[in-house]
Amino acid sequence: MSATMKTLYPWQAAPWSQLMREIDRLPHALLITGEEGIGKRRFAEYLAQLLLCEDTAKTTMPCGVCDGCRWFLAGNHLDFRLVSPGEADAEASEDAKPKRKSQVIGVDDIRDLADFVNLTAHRKGIRVTLVHPAEALNIAAANAFLKTLEEPPAGAVFILVSNHWRRLLPTIRSRCRVFPMAMPDQTAATGWLAQQQVVNPSLHLAHTGGAPLAALDDASAEWLPNRKAFLEHIANPVVLDVLAVAAELEKAKLEMSLVVSWLQKWVHDLISIKMTGKLRYYPDWDSDLRRIATQSPAFFHYIDRLNEAMRLAHHPLNQRLVFESLLFAYLDALRGKSSRGRK
Repeated sequence: MSATMKTLYPWQAAPWSQLMREIDRLPHALLITGEEGIGKRRFAEYLAQLLLCEDTAKTTMPCGVCDGCRWFLAGNHLDFRLVSPGEADAEASEDAKPKRKSQVIGVDDIRDLADFVNLTAHRKGIRVTLVHPAEALNIAAANAFLKTLEEPPAGAVFILVSNHWRRLLPTIRSRCRVFPMAMPDQTAATGWLAQQQVVNPSLHLAHTGGAPLAALDDASAEWLPNRKAFLEHIANPVVLDVLAVAAELEKAKLEMSLVVSWLQKWVHDLISIKMTGKLRYYPDWDSDLRRIATQSPAFFHYIDRLNEAMRLAHHPLNQRLVFESLLFAYLDALRGKSSRGRK
């Protein structure tokens, strides 16, 4: 965390005001939910800093200059703990493969957290834990964390941030005050992106479903040429060479979840055009999507196939075979066939 004072994003003023009206009744566990890419983590960090701020005159924002704020901004406040998926424990192997970032929060992380929350606070008598993203808790970690939520030590405050709150154990959700954050207003999001020097912010917002931070990443992503080439392939299914495209994707070393998300958005737009005449994600591919949508009777089954692929995206599967399978299934869906049995 940088030592530079961070502020809320412009679109977060209203939810922050709502939360501040209830700050004196803040529960011991707050679950902040909403779409990925709208700034929930910064919102949570700002709240954590406020709770740890030592300025007695503060009202609805941290002072930024007291010892508590300075230590928090420097990333070394002794009464703050971030629980998030970390680096794999294993060092790089002899073949020099880089360490892979863990996708889960494990039970050992929660056991370490128990030591933290049961200690006496170093400063104000409060200890703040931020769990992000909360859905990364694996089953063992979630059950261990639940025990802490059920009998929280005095002065322990938990802030959970989740992009997919339905994946959390119902018993964890029931012990938190849920604080949903809406997708930002498009005018505010577009204005902020323009301030960040993003060219055509409305298009990048569309590509990311309206999430401004994701749109900022989208505008500067190294893989933009890969996405353009991939969409050109699936926009012309008559000449789609499945084996060649799958090999091309594998060679580009793209995250499987990224490619699956491109397909999910493409198919969402096909179905949406079919049902409502409107599209959401790819306005720059409007004519191609409308042409294909007239031939797409079986895409609901294909959505299930894509959802399954996304759930398995971080497993050590053979990527090329997965890409081949999904693209063959895409062609089957265009022909009105269900390919659920195709491997």
